[in-house]
Amino acid sequence: MLEDLLEGAGRSLVFGIVGIGLMAVGYVLVDLLTPGKLRDLIFVERNPNASLLLASNQLGIAAIVFTAIFTSYDSFGQGLASTVLFGIIGIGIMGLAFLVLDWMTPGKLGEVICTPERHGGALVSSASHFGAALIVCACIS
Repeated sequence: MLEDLLEGAGRSLVFGIVGIGLMAVGYVLVDLLTPGKLRDLIFVERNPNASLLLASNQLGIAAIVFTAIFTSYDSFGQGLASTVLFGIIGIGIMGLAFLVLDWMTPGKLGEVICTPERHGGALVSSASHFGAALIVCACIS
């Protein structure tokens, strides 16, 4: 009983570290897709558009990690590998969704995200980001 509890706690720790690592990679992706420093946009300038996009990115990655863990293989190693693999795929798909939306809309989406006033394009971009993550979640089995 105690052994099972400790094993579960250890797995939680490992999956938590992997999940946080993937969320950090997602942060870097959003930072690369938007002009300026994301850290300054959100925490200094309090930009609502950049905040919304990053929040949807982080929630999307968390949904992918959750789904990968929840549907995890019986083997801890396979479950961990699938979490990393689907997390990286999800981050790539979210980046692709941003680029496709940028291509389909007037102007540069990254600049829209950086405007200080709320912009509808940020909401659409956020939905696209999270929608892309949900598509990846549906592919995990």
